Amino acid sequence: MKVFVPMNDIAFSALLCSRLCHDLISPVGAIGNGLEILADEDDEVMRAEVMKLLAHSAEVTSAKLKFFRLSFGSAGGFGEKVPLREAEDAIRGLYDSGNVELSWQSDVGGMDKDAMKAMLNLVLLAGESLIRGGKLLVEIKEEAPTTHISVTVHGDKVIFQDIIRQALLGEVAEDKIEAKSAPAFLAASAAQKIGSKVDFILHNEQSFSLCMTYDES
Repeated sequence: MKVFVPMNDIAFSALLCSRLCHDLISPVGAIGNGLEILADEDDEVMRAEVMKLLAHSAEVTSAKLKFFRLSFGSAGGFGEKVPLREAEDAIRGLYDSGNVELSWQSDVGGMDKDAMKAMLNLVLLAGESLIRGGKLLVEIKEEAPTTHISVTVHGDKVIFQDIIRQALLGEVAEDKIEAKSAPAFLAASAAQKIGSKVDFILHNEQSFSLCMTYDES
């Protein structure tokens, strides 16, 4: 198993902040543009369309913030375990309005905070590989004391960048980690904290899985 040397907390926080801003700038910018149009628009039909745009952009922004709060920040819940419904709600919110079809299969009620953080970032990275949309399957199964996590994608055009895969597998030096690959480094580091690692399984050019298994005993 690869050993991850902890990156400077401030430097890594800056990378995650950069990543967060990159993902939020589009929907937040759309809200600003919509408000500018409303200020000068008198046509009621056009105003109604702009209001729809504002509502959609606000929903997207809220969904992203909810997801990133769990995946990048301090997870919710009390104690060492987090109710998995929080993660499921955040994931569904992230993909509700897009072209990714989410399938969620889980028999687990709660999850270790680091395991959940790793899982959420695996979902984020896998979903981003579906350039033209597709199917995203999240499977979480418990065979006490072992929990298995699998995130699988299927799509017409799947691009999973080498730098992301290498960061997940611990094959990138920490000084080479950038905002784009920061979630991968975070997932790998969180997995290591619970004595696990991320595995990349290539099925074909249109499908792959990201898997991890950990023992809660």
